[in-house]
Amino acid sequence: MLEPENNPNSASIVDPSRTLRFIIAKLFSRIASSRQIAKKRAAFEKKRRAKQCGHVVEYFHQLDDPYSHLTAQILARFAERYDVEIIPHLIRATGGKDQPEQDKLTVWARRDAEMIAPHLGLNFPVDAAVTPSPERQHQAASRLTDLSRDGFIREIASISSDMWFDKTIAPGQSDEADINRALDNGSQRLAALGHYSGATFYYGGEWYWGVDRLFHLEQRLRDLGACKASGEPYLVTRPSHDLDGIDASNLDLHFFPSLNSPYTSIIYDRTLALVQACHIQFHHKPVLPMVMRGVPATRAKSKYIMFDTKREADFFGVPFGKLVPPIGSPTRQAYSLLPWARSLGKDCELLSTLLRHAWSQGKGLHKPSHMQQAVEEAGLDWNRALEHMGTDNWKIEVEKNQDEMVDGMGLWGVPCYKLCGPSGEPDLVVWGQDRLWLVAAEIRRRTAL
Repeated sequence: MLEPENNPNSASIVDPSRTLRFIIAKLFSRIASSRQIAKKRAAFEKKRRAKQCGHVVEYFHQLDDPYSHLTAQILARFAERYDVEIIPHLIRATGGKDQPEQDKLTVWARRDAEMIAPHLGLNFPVDAAVTPSPERQHQAASRLTDLSRDGFIREIASISSDMWFDKTIAPGQSDEADINRALDNGSQRLAALGHYSGATFYYGGEWYWGVDRLFHLEQRLRDLGACKASGEPYLVTRPSHDLDGIDASNLDLHFFPSLNSPYTSIIYDRTLALVQACHIQFHHKPVLPMVMRGVPATRAKSKYIMFDTKREADFFGVPFGKLVPPIGSPTRQAYSLLPWARSLGKDCELLSTLLRHAWSQGKGLHKPSHMQQAVEEAGLDWNRALEHMGTDNWKIEVEKNQDEMVDGMGLWGVPCYKLCGPSGEPDLVVWGQDRLWLVAAEIRRRTAL
């Protein structure tokens, strides 16, 4: 179904009023403001120095989370490389609205961790179950609960490895009550600090998710002079997605973006550049925003996504942060123009321009003048656009894209990709703007066959 009849998200969120859209825009723009981020960091460091405190990093480990297993493998090296005090916590999966589609998320995380591990110099057992057995998890929890902070940091990698490889772990002395107390305390601390995910680091009011975002924390600590070996590279670096000189014209890349996705906004043009660089056959398949499709949204998750998108955008030198989310009617109106724009070979240019207006130029697409400006900047005629705006000829195709993504690929968020070919190779399915490098790596491998 394109949009569910009984959307769990309120109508005011799916189709906000002009006033609410203005409030949301102001709030999110502030979260994604470089000036505000720098101001908060400076205030935290000033307070920390006044108290003569060191750099305290809290780490939240979820035993059955594949990303926590990858992060466990670098925790001791992180503690050794940086002048930090690490406070580790054990947590349970949050679930609920912060982690919707929990069963699908569990399956996806297992698959994703296995795919990225070799590229990052880490390991993940290819024959591991979706989650470790309850027995192994209990053994690991018992052992870890017994350990001091330093012991946890030293031993978490080997304990996690034994658990995921289904090897017997000598349990500690902690009983069920001790384990539950540790899990409850860690989960409550995570919630109190305003987050919901395992494999996360917390320092000075900011969150860093696993091996994918650790380099942001490393850079922050290096800027503070807290790196003991500043000449050494990051512990986990993000591979390049450069494909210059590669001919992938025998492969197909299916791309699923959304106009209301901050992450899509910072990866969209880089995806198009990758396509142009390697001449891959490109299939453009926009879908509706998650909120409009009935996927729950929470304040905590929205705030984190805006902040995380901003630092990812800054890392790649992509403008982001002066924004007016185009959720609801602006998205429907924009999508009604896509079939016409595609008939003129302009659908990608149009969505690129719309994304830029909404997420980096602060031009609300709910205003006809801004929609007109975006249409014309994409090289399209506004009067002709008005003939197509508001029609329903886009709905069947977008619903088909959503069915392919959700039912066929097992994913529900954007942006995501499906790489196909050559004959005999299984489809590669990946999710997230931070997986474009994995698409590129697989294109390199497949073109070399």
